[in-house]
Amino acid sequence: MKQAKIAAIDVDAQCTFTPLCPDELPVPEGDTIGPALNQQAALADLRILTKDAHPTNAVWVVDDPADMFQSLPHKNADLTWVKHAVPGTKGFETLDGLPPVTDYDYVVWKGIEPDLHPYGACFHDIEEKLSTGLIEWLHSQAVETVIVGGLATDYCVKTTAIQLKKRGRFDVIVNLAACRGIDPSTVSSACDEMVAVGIRLVDSQIALSCLLPR
Repeated sequence: MKQAKIAAIDVDAQCTFTPLCPDELPVPEGDTIGPALNQQAALADLRILTKDAHPTNAVWVVDDPADMFQSLPHKNADLTWVKHAVPGTKGFETLDGLPPVTDYDYVVWKGIEPDLHPYGACFHDIEEKLSTGLIEWLHSQAVETVIVGGLATDYCVKTTAIQLKKRGRFDVIVNLAACRGIDPSTVSSACDEMVAVGIRLVDSQIALSCLLPR
């Protein structure tokens, strides 16, 4: 029988979600979470990276930030967003101080298709019909506990954590010290949603260490 393992996930820790790319989707202080992500990974057996990887011709792209958050008539692209995380651009790159992609144990690239804009890392589509293989891989590695950090708390971190808890049935801990959110009100709502499904929230490395199995 395999020994139960701990996995740490760096959710979309990319320049596109930081002030380093002000014309994309900058999250306040998004560029500061690298050290906390590295610290949580040091407590885990496996490390996973997720990256938005969007084409320039995506159906949800708008040029003006004022036109964002408009509803769309697509099953798997629900809102308009400005162009971001295009492969080959600065925004696509991971934050300084994080490992090279090839040093991670598993990597998920999200939203490659022009009509798909998923938020969670476990499914390629919003309808959650097409698995990325992440849940299955974690089970194959005997993972029972998953630590989640990244960007942004109120979108991709929240959705990834809820998918892992509800669809993967893992013990999920969201490390808020390794996250940043877009808006305080939606971050608060996201935290309420996560707690409601049994996800545990911590706000420091010390608190995280205390929750992990010995």
